[in-house]
Amino acid sequence: MAALGLTGIGHVALKVADITRSLAFYRDRLGFEEMMHLDHEDGSLWLVYLRITDTQFLELFPGGEDAAAPGPDRTAVNHFCLETDDIEATANALRAAGIPLTVEPKMGLDGNMQCWIADPDGNRIEFMQMGQQSMQAAAITRLNARA
Repeated sequence: MAALGLTGIGHVALKVADITRSLAFYRDRLGFEEMMHLDHEDGSLWLVYLRITDTQFLELFPGGEDAAAPGPDRTAVNHFCLETDDIEATANALRAAGIPLTVEPKMGLDGNMQCWIADPDGNRIEFMQMGQQSMQAAAITRLNARA
């Protein structure tokens, strides 16, 4: 991947059934700041761009046709993950925002703490606190040793 010059995931794009409901969730409850929106030539909304970090964004496209995202066993994007430094604080903030956890904070098989929610369209979102002894941390250490 280094040969491609990649530096990260720039954005995740979701087609949503109800843009108002999705903005109430992502912008108002999760606190992702609305950066911009783009319109079609006829003036109708094409997409809303929300900030996760300075270099990572979420695009919401209105007009989704189905009532819900496919389940976790369907061929599709299974979920997206947001990293946190404190899984318990994140879980408490989600609860305080009225967002139910679908999976309470727990240790994942990879050695990272995680909790899960679903957005209004059923898209699964993982919150992960990387563990110092996690499989990912060990892999990063191995990669850095080769460099």
